[in-house]
Amino acid sequence: MKFLSAVLFSVTVLSLTSCGDSGQTGEAAEKDSTAAAGTKTIDAKAFEQTIDGKQTKLFTLKNKNIEATITNYGARVVTLTVPDKDGKPTNVVLGYDNVQSYADGGDTYFGAVVGRYGNRIAKGKFKLDGKEYSLVTNNGPNHLHGGTKGFSRVVWDAEQPNDSSLVLTYVSPDGEEGYPGALTAKVTYTLTSAEELKIDYDISTDKKTVFNLTNHSYFNLNGQGSGTINNHLLQLNADNCTPVDSTLIPFGKIETVANTPLDFRTAQTIGSRINDTANIQMKYGKGYDHNFVINNSKPGVLTKAAEVTADQSGIVMTVSTTEPGVQFYGGNFMNGSHTLGNGTKDDYRTAFCLETQHYPNSPNTPSFPTAVLEPGKNYQTTTVYAFSVKK
Repeated sequence: MKFLSAVLFSVTVLSLTSCGDSGQTGEAAEKDSTAAAGTKTIDAKAFEQTIDGKQTKLFTLKNKNIEATITNYGARVVTLTVPDKDGKPTNVVLGYDNVQSYADGGDTYFGAVVGRYGNRIAKGKFKLDGKEYSLVTNNGPNHLHGGTKGFSRVVWDAEQPNDSSLVLTYVSPDGEEGYPGALTAKVTYTLTSAEELKIDYDISTDKKTVFNLTNHSYFNLNGQGSGTINNHLLQLNADNCTPVDSTLIPFGKIETVANTPLDFRTAQTIGSRINDTANIQMKYGKGYDHNFVINNSKPGVLTKAAEVTADQSGIVMTVSTTEPGVQFYGGNFMNGSHTLGNGTKDDYRTAFCLETQHYPNSPNTPSFPTAVLEPGKNYQTTTVYAFSVKK
């Protein structure tokens, strides 16, 4: 696998040159590049380290007015820079400025691909063909995001075929974190000419297993470290959700969002009802931490899941996916304990997540879309984060 040589990322200029159709290889892109990250320079050398015997790197992707930096440690989006309503380059995701902070960051999951099963599995147990499998319980009584060393905490093989895409591959061995089967995950990040970050997943296994990969980027469309996201305007294409118990495990039902604080069918500010603890779902999640059932979702068909508009920058992010659900998390457990790449903190509710996915605890809920993968079959899914501005 090829790696780009180290490059230095400035914080003040965003390249406006489209590279998506250039046909250049990663080697041709070995040059200085730029990516806004608040007020602090990101040095790619700070991402060059050996972890578990494998080399970590930082890669830059560019296309037209959008730019991303991605590390192969956890397949993480480090920065994602798009123009605001005034054309100012704005980094809209939370991240660190060095790989060691990610390695030390515990369960923050900033920008990571999480798996083998993203979200929760009740009591860390599931059955396949009558055999029970036991997983680590790392979220109260439950299993979360693949366990103590899920896909977010491993080094992926990386190859950059051109300036606007990056292919990351990880082979999870049979029995890793308790899961059956050697599972091969290939994730391709692409910046399109339409100012989109497109994520393609291709997953296969040599033994029957369960899976649920998603990207766990934390977004603030006013810019990393710019304060609360409660004034962002959110619309979800979801008439229903999967309500949860006190440990945030769905209890197997699909229920309407009508007449609840989870109703975002028309655009609402995130914070307008976030403290409505009279609603038991808001009390359990300490705000929003729920899976929403995407309307009219069909396997293989890209369907709009959400749209978010920033109150200050005017940046609009539209999320489309071939997945059946999307987890909306409102930053309820952020507490300012981590210093981000631009020197600010990950303070309470200063970012949100929209994680496209199969439903939580699907391996134990036959009525939910299946998360079982058979050998000899590839599961392919796509999620697109598209950016525009509202003047």
